[in-house]
Amino acid sequence: MSLVARNKIDVTISLAADVIAAVEILPRVRPPLARLAAGKPASALLEALPHLFTVCAAAQQTALLFAIEAARDEKIMLGTKQRRMILVVAERISELLRGLFVGHPTPNVSAAAIRSLIRGLSVLVSSARPARGSARREAIAQIVAALAALGMPDEDGAPRPGSPFALCIAALDEVDLKSIPIAHSFLSAADDCNITERLLGDDPTFCHCPNLGGRAPETGPWARQMTRDRLWLGRSGAVARLKARIAEIVQLCDWLKSGAHIESAEPGIIESYKLGPGRGAAAVECARGRLYHAVELDPQGQISRFECLAPTEWNFHLRGPLVRNLQGAALTARRHQKAVRAVIESLDPCVGFTLKFRKVDDA
Repeated sequence: MSLVARNKIDVTISLAADVIAAVEILPRVRPPLARLAAGKPASALLEALPHLFTVCAAAQQTALLFAIEAARDEKIMLGTKQRRMILVVAERISELLRGLFVGHPTPNVSAAAIRSLIRGLSVLVSSARPARGSARREAIAQIVAALAALGMPDEDGAPRPGSPFALCIAALDEVDLKSIPIAHSFLSAADDCNITERLLGDDPTFCHCPNLGGRAPETGPWARQMTRDRLWLGRSGAVARLKARIAEIVQLCDWLKSGAHIESAEPGIIESYKLGPGRGAAAVECARGRLYHAVELDPQGQISRFECLAPTEWNFHLRGPLVRNLQGAALTARRHQKAVRAVIESLDPCVGFTLKFRKVDDA
């Protein structure tokens, strides 16, 4: 029997005279992780995790490791934390790039640059271990050179004119949905204490349909950028999120090039929390947003509770950022499917999705 009853998200758009009147989301059904983990040793869950989460597996394992170590009151050496950060960042760059190449049309891409990029990322992941500093430096240099060949900017600017990334932005801009200006809400490390306490609380629905005082904030590259810049009001769309994704890749590569020091890492990239006797939680900034794990251990060190909360549960919440971005937007009949699909893909769900449209009365 499959562990996942329905590993996809269904989105239905109701149109009234080419205006989005309603957005309905049928969320995915996650595997019964808490039941699967109960009574198991922590090592067994760590080994099973890559099979349960094929997307962002390094971030998932890192979050669980830190949560277990917090529950055990274990002190983490700085070198260990740095290696885990490098692994998470390498995976994050890889996933952000995957979203660029898979989710958006990228014309004139150099096959040689892509191959070099993939090799560099593979070496970078394997070099996030002790005594592999030279291999890591070589991998970073290879990644930076491949990104430059693809038109990645050196700083937080626009990609080189005529480059694959510049053409991708231009093509997406033609169909980008011009949503109405709204007040935004973004998930950040400031929300960690509230969320981690509730993960092991009495509400069994929180991990499936979370909220923060009625809010369902956005998380991911654009949300991180907006939080850093302290911007809370304005238009959002697929192009803005694509540019934020590109800028974040540049920033992460710059951090790796500068030596990947913990003190210069982005704030809150990995955090762990002691929640009480035998209880711990952790938060990790992965490609799609902020990921949470929480565990409770019994006196024998076995897992008695395990909960996780993925970015997709926020971004595709029934009252979340996708709904806020689409609700009330005007569409043209010729391009409305592309425009709506672009917004969904810009939020980068960790599972597949279906998209349907239906006409409703103007009233």
